[in-house]
Amino acid sequence: MRSYEVLRPSVMESRFEALRPARLTPLVGREEEIALIRARWAQAKAGSGRVVLISAEPGIGKSRLAEAFQNTIEGEQYRRLRFFSSPHHQDSAMSPFIGHLERAAGFAHDDAVEARLDKLEALLAPNASAERDVPLLAELLSLPFDHRYPALNLTALRKKQETFAALLRYLASLTRGQPVLMIFEDLHWTDPTSRELLDLAVEHVARTPVVLIATFRPEFEPPWIGQPHVETLWLRRLGLEESAQLARQIIGPAEVLSRGVVDEIVERTDGVPLFLEELTKAVIETAISSADGGKAAVSSVRATSSTVPATLHASLMAPSIALARQRRRS
Repeated sequence: MRSYEVLRPSVMESRFEALRPARLTPLVGREEEIALIRARWAQAKAGSGRVVLISAEPGIGKSRLAEAFQNTIEGEQYRRLRFFSSPHHQDSAMSPFIGHLERAAGFAHDDAVEARLDKLEALLAPNASAERDVPLLAELLSLPFDHRYPALNLTALRKKQETFAALLRYLASLTRGQPVLMIFEDLHWTDPTSRELLDLAVEHVARTPVVLIATFRPEFEPPWIGQPHVETLWLRRLGLEESAQLARQIIGPAEVLSRGVVDEIVERTDGVPLFLEELTKAVIETAISSADGGKAAVSSVRATSSTVPATLHASLMAPSIALARQRRRS
């Protein structure tokens, strides 16, 4: 058997990128949502920041919608910031912000402490408060800095407040001269400390040229709903015609699957785009590899739809992981 060894963290930033091919299938049935986000983007570029909250079940297309919107502004000058929460880091304070800083500074896996401090200083250099902020963020990133900066003689509460202020100054510095698109994935897995900072960031967005897109599952209740600059999109499942349209786009012009097979795929996937995409691809592979493609495709729909595709497994298991963690804490 061939074996593998883990060498370093993946260069992929998100689960969405890691689980999707380089060429995405066209987006179906989300024209109104894209138009709304574009309208909020126009308001943000004029100086009135907006927050767009996207809520949906797993597999409905929260991350795909954010990706599609980015494609619509591809030719514009703007800065993009991305933050990711994970079911494995719900107890790790500030994990999404730590991950962002490490990527923004360009930390490499084998960087020495000195090299990482140099990169952090370069990241914060444009800020007038860099000398004060570097030690705070270095400590957040678990980087020793005593040989360059004096120790932080602050209480735990004061240190948290000062770190929040340093991060907000860093975010504000990025808006000078260009709008900013912030994407915050999977709020339902965000640790409590990061949520505190997000409360401040959401308030800050209203006065800056920023659009903050945040995705979450329905069980999470954002505390910002109802604020004037905050809008919520509740993504629905696809309708029958939209599902059939998506399936036909995946199949392509070769039409290796009959109308009847497509109809059965649509019925069994119940309007969940990710499940429909994975099931359609699995059925196509079966039809192409079989001598009797039609009968094999029908059997494959029934067999494959009763199992969990690999790309859906992480999404479906994550709530169980979160529940287990919650039970352990209680």
